[in-house]
Amino acid sequence: MSMLQNITANIASLCADQRFADTDHWAAHGALWPSGESQRIECLNVVDETHDVKTFTFHSPNHHAVAYEPGQFLTVSPVIDGNSVSRCYTLSSTPTRPFTFSITVKRVPGGVVSNWLHDNLQPGSALAASGPAGIFTPVAGPARKLLYLSAGSGITPLMAMTRAAADLHADLDIVFVHSARTPKDIIFRDELARLERSMPRLRTLFFCESLGDEPDWTGPLGRLSLAVLQQQIPDFMERAVFTCGPKGYMDAAKGLLAGAGFDLARYHQESFDISTELQPAPAAPGQALDTFTVRLARSGKTFTMGADQTVLAAAKKAGAVVPSSCSQGVCGTCKTAVLEGSVEMNHNGGIRQREIDKGLRLLCCSRPTSDLVIDL
Repeated sequence: MSMLQNITANIASLCADQRFADTDHWAAHGALWPSGESQRIECLNVVDETHDVKTFTFHSPNHHAVAYEPGQFLTVSPVIDGNSVSRCYTLSSTPTRPFTFSITVKRVPGGVVSNWLHDNLQPGSALAASGPAGIFTPVAGPARKLLYLSAGSGITPLMAMTRAAADLHADLDIVFVHSARTPKDIIFRDELARLERSMPRLRTLFFCESLGDEPDWTGPLGRLSLAVLQQQIPDFMERAVFTCGPKGYMDAAKGLLAGAGFDLARYHQESFDISTELQPAPAAPGQALDTFTVRLARSGKTFTMGADQTVLAAAKKAGAVVPSSCSQGVCGTCKTAVLEGSVEMNHNGGIRQREIDKGLRLLCCSRPTSDLVIDL
């Protein structure tokens, strides 16, 4: 059996029984880029999905396969104006085709990395990336009836899940609901139409705020509402729900479902938003905050910080250069060894227990409980 056949067979079997979240198993069977590791990747292709959205397809120059779950993200770190800048982007491709992988990026006003990618990245370009991470994925659960709710570029993880289901001929009942500004802003519109024709148990439903330049659009206008869910998807209460989009959209979707009495144990949403950072922990009224000294072992920089601050925020305020992206304990970019001292860390899946056992910590979600020496 060739390496490709071996990996594909393992992906298929692991997906089928809902256990392919075990990336150690993947690494043992030929997927040579495990989560959290960084390497150079090369752009193979660029596709315009809409007027302000592009898909960038990559491979490893060493032809390594990539082990990931549909819904996970990649952290890319282009060098912009002499500085390495990191951002998280969901993999829109499917892990059933592990030798190439894609991110789908929307150009946003003031978006340093998204605009750089749109303006500069082309076939043959290379940049640094950290291996896939994230917990927004359906593979750990047994649900066979799914409701995908997305808006804007939040469609990308749900598209990865749908592509994987199509490749595996998975026995899944999927209703895919997507909201966009206008019909021309619907990302993957044509591909989803093709998938709907080839997957008997896939149904798509697009909501647009306005007609834009398509006056003949016959789909629904307006925003998602409980009345629409009840009318269009009468069994939505029986489904597992996966939601991704702008924070306001996800908050509204969750509130809508909660108001209907939906069991939120079956509700999942993407957990990182690079527009926000973890805020200082509030002190109890009248409580004096402890302060600690932090020394950066490699640069020699020393600073003091309060127990309410994250180490990442304090280090950046002191002028230290610390790679980071999501700032919410998800992506793993700021993973660093704490050589001396202790911290309280509340992460969201961006670090493994064996890494914690080795002394690594995510600085974005770690607050000091003593003086520290950090490997920076």
